[in-house]
Amino acid sequence: MTIGELAARFELPTHVLRHWESAGLLDPARHESGHRRYGPADLRRVAMILLGKEAGLGLGALREVLGSPDPMDHADLLKGHLAVLEQRIAQAQTAKELIEHALACPLRFDECPHAREQIEARIP
Repeated sequence: MTIGELAARFELPTHVLRHWESAGLLDPARHESGHRRYGPADLRRVAMILLGKEAGLGLGALREVLGSPDPMDHADLLKGHLAVLEQRIAQAQTAKELIEHALACPLRFDECPHAREQIEARIP
């Protein structure tokens, strides 16, 4: 398939696929005219790139992980990213609890004892 067909299949602009190619994530076959040609392996590769991006991996990390026959060759990179995700999840959970409490508290936010506790904890 052409770059336009592949991009349409994933609802991506073609420039994204070109960028991923320049970043070393895609290596499409070339037609004798020089036009890119994508096959089933490229479909899987784009799906893997999208999954990795959804997991928060940057293009450099994706290039390392996907460029290896065994992703566990980069276990340290993945473990480091997992720690970052766990920290983000904890922060998001704390934020969610604060918002839920603010919605349930009959007092103004700055008068709510729970909110004041959170506010005071943020002051260095």
